[in-house]
Amino acid sequence: MSMNVAYKGPADCPTEIPVFPLPGALLLPRGQMPLNIFEPRYLAMVDDALRTDRVIGMIQPDSDSRETPLAPKLFRVGCAGRVTQFAETGDGRYLISLTGIARFRIEEEVSTATGYRRCKVTFAPFESDFHARAGEDAVDRAGVLKALRDFVEANDLKVDWAGIEEAPNEALVNALCMMSPFGPREKQAMLEAPDLKTRAEVLIAVTEMELVRGAGGEPTLQ
Repeated sequence: MSMNVAYKGPADCPTEIPVFPLPGALLLPRGQMPLNIFEPRYLAMVDDALRTDRVIGMIQPDSDSRETPLAPKLFRVGCAGRVTQFAETGDGRYLISLTGIARFRIEEEVSTATGYRRCKVTFAPFESDFHARAGEDAVDRAGVLKALRDFVEANDLKVDWAGIEEAPNEALVNALCMMSPFGPREKQAMLEAPDLKTRAEVLIAVTEMELVRGAGGEPTLQ
């Protein structure tokens, strides 16, 4: 297993990676995603990743695709993560945790006999992902917290408000996006937002639309 690696820019990242298509799964830079791996092809994918650079690309299948369920069309943008935790369960499963590195864009899918899918990718469009807390000052933190409070109250949820108040803007926005219960299209919009400020705006807008739906109204985009 390779040792710790610092990813300082696109040049530090592999140009070909295995991809794990998973609807509704959103990984963002420096975010943590736990995964329960049990399908043989993805067990093989983890084995291969652990033998090499430990990088796996999380990406969503496009639900509007007409391709077969065995090879659904993929959205073009995903997020690469590095396996930072790994455990065997004893019953044939792996429990792993991915730490988000940066977003990537698929250039082409590679023919492979591995059973899992691999793609040639570029990280160049997402240079800002390699800079922690970039754009935090532009985030409407008050708006994010208001949307969260409204959602929590409407759904009778409990949250760690002390931890939320202490979280930096990047960690707050990305964690809320990753944990949000919204659908693949909404998650993809959050992923593809050009910067942290826009991602926060998408999160607020989607949350407000969901609250309107929950109240029996018709959501509208302004």
